[in-house]
Amino acid sequence: MTDKPLRLGTRRSKLAMAQSGLVADAVREATGRPVELVEITTYGDTSREHLARIGGTGVFVTALRDALLRGDVDFAVHSLKDLPTAQPEGLVLAAIPRREDARDALVARDGLTLERLPRGARIGTGSPRRMAQLNAHARAHGLGIETVPIRGNVDTRINFVRDGELDAVVLAAAGLNRLGRGGEVTEYLAPDIVLPAPGQGALAVECPPGPLAEALARLDDPYTRAAVTAERALLATLEAGCSAPVGALADFDGTQDQAAQQRQTTEMRLRGVVGSTDGAALVQLTTTGHVPSTQAEAEALGAELAAEMLAKGAAGLMGERAR
Repeated sequence: MTDKPLRLGTRRSKLAMAQSGLVADAVREATGRPVELVEITTYGDTSREHLARIGGTGVFVTALRDALLRGDVDFAVHSLKDLPTAQPEGLVLAAIPRREDARDALVARDGLTLERLPRGARIGTGSPRRMAQLNAHARAHGLGIETVPIRGNVDTRINFVRDGELDAVVLAAAGLNRLGRGGEVTEYLAPDIVLPAPGQGALAVECPPGPLAEALARLDDPYTRAAVTAERALLATLEAGCSAPVGALADFDGTQDQAAQQRQTTEMRLRGVVGSTDGAALVQLTTTGHVPSTQAEAEALGAELAAEMLAKGAAGLMGERAR
């Protein structure tokens, strides 16, 4: 029975398939068992409405989780930033592998960077978080850009630029890298300009508790888990959904460099931001603490920073809060 393939549930998009393929390879190596991908369509894949309207919380993961709970698949791979912060009964995050680049990336016409885009340039994004921070940066630096809401997969979004409908789009660097399209990036946006979504760049491997979960735990990266746990605790304390204009990033010794994980890292910095989508108001705070050694410590770091943000008016910038 050990030769029976493990069934990996994945969304059908090209990016989801690429991400799941990477995990499948790692699982084959770790367990010695074959893995087959089972494609599942989620509500977020079929809806043409903007995420801010349908409420991003869970729209890309519910169908996958239902398949897990029914036993149709053995485990599933998610983009961690798409996962609701509440963990459902009967499922565990067995592994959070080492994180890819967490930053957002600009893909612009003519190789332009954000600062070099002409006045009136139109930048497409499906994220209120990106809109809020791009518009705030534009206000602060006198950039005459306009943010435009868009939907679609990576190809669709980049084609808006190729076809001349938009001057640029902003996408997650991790997704572009996993698709082998990092060469199309014209600028990686520093977190000082745009903080990424909580969990951005990380993948989540989810399954029911038991022997398989224990086997999949070999893929877990403790530094990535500590960082995203703090980021997601901030999101949860703000009671904000996945599509809310909230950014968060935890890094180590003030660097995103993964090599920092090989050093004697002693501190983790957590930054959080909430903003109105027009960029007129931002609440942005930072805290630093020892690298969490437990989930509870990581959650406490995120919750404390979120509480400070709420005290400074963050709730009023998020619209309807998720509950």
